[in-house]
Formats: sequence, C-alpha cells, structure tokens
Amino acid sequence: MNYDGRIERDAEPDASAPAEARRLLDQIDEDERRLRRRNLLLLALAGLALLAVWFVLHHNQPTQLASDASSQAPTVTVIVPGSTMVAGTIGATGTIAARRELPVGSVGDGGEVSAVYVDAGQWVHRGQVLATVDRSVQVEQRANQAAQITAAEADARLAEANLERAQKLVSHGFISKAQIDQLVATRDGAAARVKVAQAQLGEIDARIRRLSIVAPENGLLLERNVDPGQVVGAGNAVLFRIAKDGEMEVQAKLSESDLAQLSLGEAASVTPVGSSQSFTGHIWQLSPEIDPATRQGTARIALAYAPALRPGGFAEVEIRAGTLTAPMLPESALLADNQGNYVFVIGPDNKARRRAIKVGLVTDHGVAIARGLSGDEKVVLRAGAFLSEGESVKPVPAPQG
Repeated sequence: MNYDGRIERDAEPDASAPAEARRLLDQIDEDERRLRRRNLLLLALAGLALLAVWFVLHHNQPTQLASDASSQAPTVTVIVPGSTMVAGTIGATGTIAARRELPVGSVGDGGEVSAVYVDAGQWVHRGQVLATVDRSVQVEQRANQAAQITAAEADARLAEANLERAQKLVSHGFISKAQIDQLVATRDGAAARVKVAQAQLGEIDARIRRLSIVAPENGLLLERNVDPGQVVGAGNAVLFRIAKDGEMEVQAKLSESDLAQLSLGEAASVTPVGSSQSFTGHIWQLSPEIDPATRQGTARIALAYAPALRPGGFAEVEIRAGTLTAPMLPESALLADNQGNYVFVIGPDNKARRRAIKVGLVTDHGVAIARGLSGDEKVVLRAGAFLSEGESVKPVPAPQG
C-alpha cells in the first residue's frame, strides 16, 4: 500500500518562520520526489515484464496452433479397393411373347365350320388338322368330276380300238391314209380329255383339302378363335395362333447406354412376375433402332418352353454384360456434381484430394470404377460430401469383413 507523504500547505512560510521549520519542509519535498521516481521505475519494470511474457506466448503460438489443428482434424474411414474381376449385370423388365408366332386362318373357299379338334394350351404338329369346314358341296362336285373322268376314259378306249381296227385294214386298201390320220386325232383328243378331267378332279381335291385348317409347324397352340357353326372365309381374322416349337422370348426395354454394352449370345436370367422361378436364356436379337420418344431399344431374349412363361406377362431380367477388372467401391464412396462423378483420395500428407472417376459396371456388391483409380489409393468410404479440397483429416482403415 502506497501512502501519499505530501503535506498540504496553505502558504509559503514567511521569512520570520524559524529556520528549523523551513528545513523540515524541504526535507518533506525531497522525500516526495524520491517516492515518485521509485513508483515510476516500478511501473516501467512491470511493463517490461508484461512485454516479455507477451513475446514468449506469441513466439510459441504457431506451433501450438498447428498442434491444435492436428488434434482437431476430422476422422474419416478409408479403404484401399485394389482390383477385382467384376461380372456386370444390367437389370430390365420386359414382356413375354412367342419368339415365332404363327397366325393360322382359313385359306379355302370358306364355309361353315363343322368341327374344331384342338384348344389353347395344347401341342400341335405340322399338318395336324385343327378344324374342318363343311365340304358337302365340294364332295358332290368331286363325284361329278369323277364320273366325267370315267366317261372320258371310255371315249379314249373306244377311239384307241377304232384306230387299231383301221390300221389292220390299211394294207388291204379298205381304209385310206386320211381316215387313219382322223382316227389318230380322235384317239389323241379322247386321251387329252381324260387328262383334263383328271386335272379338274385334282383341283377339286385340293379345294377340299384346303377346307381342313392345319398347323403349319410344330408348336404350342396359344389362341383359338373359332367354334363349330361359325362361318369362315379367306378374309376372316386369325383363327389360331401357334408358338413355333413352343419357344418364348422376353422383349426387354433398355436405354441406349445399356444397349451399347450388350452383344448377341449374352446370357440372361428371366423371372416372371409373381413367380420365384428363374429361367436362363440368351440374347438372339438387339434392336437396330432406338425409339426417338423414349430413347430406348429392345433386347430380345430367347427362352425354351416352360409352363410358367405365359405370353403377354411381364418378367424381370438380369443380363450378364461381360466382365471387367477394376477397383470396386461401395456406393457410399461415390459423389457427383455438375462436373461429374468423383471420390476423395487421402494423400501421404493426410489431406483430402478430389479425384474424377468414370463409373463402370454396377453390381449388387458395389460399383466398378472404369477410369480414375488404380486401386492403391486411400479412398474416403463415407462422409466425403462434408470434406473440401485440401482439408486435413485423420484416415482410419475400414474394418475388414
């Protein structure tokens, strides 16, 4: 505690004051000046001490800040993907249909259907009669034509006999050469009329055969649109539909990019909607054009016959789109913006660096990286969206398994 040693004086001592009193006052003033100098010195020393402390603290601050920044860096999980042999698949949906559908109708003169011998779902064979049309008129025409053949054959035999008799009389001079020529012409004309009548009979038989509606190929009968008593003709709608050899297909709709990855013969797995059973097929045709409205094309997948494959139904399709050796990443590691797909890679300095990539095949086990990674990098597994370029992090390897 400082005390102020000053003594207030109302006025200067006069000349008559004793000498001892003046001496005492001078001594007090001197003590007061010494106290002020000491206080100033102490203040100066305190200021120098504070300045030294400030210098020491600020001189060590960068190292301390760097240490604090290192301790506060975010922890990220990283993986080293390596390279994996990836079997790519493309998913799609499509409509089940007959691979080769054969429409069957009436090609004869037409008439009333007298009988139908098959129903939808049955197997039919080439040439098998599916239905018959009434042929009573044609049968009578055939009988009439057969009788005409018999008459023509009788005329031909008579002409041949007349010619033979005449030829025997030529040597005796009873028949002239001109008469022989006439008899030869009569015989030939009769023989020709026999052939004409036979041809007409063959035409009638062909018409009768065409009144039988037959299967053009072996296959599965998909549709029956006729019943006995129905009148049919050459201009009628389709009476039967047959799937040739029972073969089916799925017409899968695919985008342009997916269609470009496929080739003929690629294997595919087909699962009809509502069924847990899958069927294996192969691509037998790829659409030669793209629909300008939907930007899609069709991959036609051939399938062997199976009862669960019903034309007109829908099916889910997985097409094997070849193999690729590339780094495999989970979807959580991939990021995208208006510049494209990318990931964050952690360098030796533990700083996050953006790396542009190209996505390859997408599988149930992850995404194959077609370009941008060698497989030896430390790739941020999750939370990459919260990082920024050059940010310091603490990389932690992802747990195995």
